[in-house]
Amino acid sequence: MIGHDISGLVIHVFSTFGNMIWQIFWPLAFGLILSSWIRNLIPVSSVVKHLGKTTPVSLGFTTFLGMVSSSCSYAAASLSHTLLVKKSTVANAMAFLVSSTNLIVEMFIVLVALMGWTFLWGEVIGGLILIATVGFLFSRFFPKDVEQELRQHLEDAQPQKASCGMDMSKMKSNDSDCGMDMSKMKSDDHSAMKMDMAAKPQSPLMEKITKSAGFFQMDIAMIGKEILIGVVVSSILIALMPQEGWRALFISNDAGLPVWLHSFLDVIIGIFVAMIAYVCSVGNLILAAALWHGGISFGGVIGFILSDVLTIPMIRVYQKYYGKRPAKWMVGLLFVAILFTGLCVDAIFNGFGWVTSDQTVRALNQSGFGFNMTTVMNLIFIPASIWYYYLGKKANAGMGMSM
Repeated sequence: MIGHDISGLVIHVFSTFGNMIWQIFWPLAFGLILSSWIRNLIPVSSVVKHLGKTTPVSLGFTTFLGMVSSSCSYAAASLSHTLLVKKSTVANAMAFLVSSTNLIVEMFIVLVALMGWTFLWGEVIGGLILIATVGFLFSRFFPKDVEQELRQHLEDAQPQKASCGMDMSKMKSNDSDCGMDMSKMKSDDHSAMKMDMAAKPQSPLMEKITKSAGFFQMDIAMIGKEILIGVVVSSILIALMPQEGWRALFISNDAGLPVWLHSFLDVIIGIFVAMIAYVCSVGNLILAAALWHGGISFGGVIGFILSDVLTIPMIRVYQKYYGKRPAKWMVGLLFVAILFTGLCVDAIFNGFGWVTSDQTVRALNQSGFGFNMTTVMNLIFIPASIWYYYLGKKANAGMGMSM
């Protein structure tokens, strides 16, 4: 009897997992493909020069740059670190971190597919409030001595410039520091190089597609595992945790607390759950839907989604990049900014009556199998994304960038 129950539970978990994958595949693939095109058209280097001062204009540039830089939180942390190395202000770098994890195309598409348009607008408005709040807090309250410590940590972490290839005029003919002893190059190696260089040129359109596919493949290499883990964790939690279990985490509406205090506690709980149950900025949307069905407030859901930059793994990344004291200040200010944003979003949407009930959200474990829109889109995007991925992998391998 026990074995039968266990096998039934395992089947239920796998069924939930399969349905989740089926629901989110096409919107995620579509978003990542679209984002790869945008990234190809607008490189990071073209706007870094605008981020040396924190102004409304620089925050606007940073927000736009983050939106077109499709990434999980880890990749966003790496890119924001790059901006700081290139002398961006801390406020602009943190605004980029927030926008590139919470205002990205694939996230919007998956959010609508899973939870509906109300949550999309909540995420957009919440993301913009968070960026403005982050810009204000980090420009006004991030201590100068801590920033100096951060800059020193960045400088110490930079590798020393290699002499190889820096001054060709001083390179002797027998220099081989770079492993490029031309005198020892075999004739067949030279022929292979000539054949490589003589490869058929691509059409302008195919060249753009190939280069964009390279960004797509790198994105999948960076965030594919995170999203898969996220779907697995969320599927297990959704399959095993009854709605009563989720409701036990939150403050009951019958508790008689003031509205602002109830919202405050729910946002705190949402941030805490995100810290310990983190997967990635896209993957945690499934768990966000589970929290909403479980009874958390609208602001609590938004606070949970925005908190993908405050997880335990991310805090360790900040410590590695910037040092312990700067990381503590970053985490503290981000926490305050997310808490404030969650409260604002809850007040705005409840004040205008835009939040109705959890009945408006799509069922968590709905079956997408059958002849419907989800099936049609998956039949298009599954083969298209596989072809696009291998095109990008081949392009990156040809450039020595295989991942």
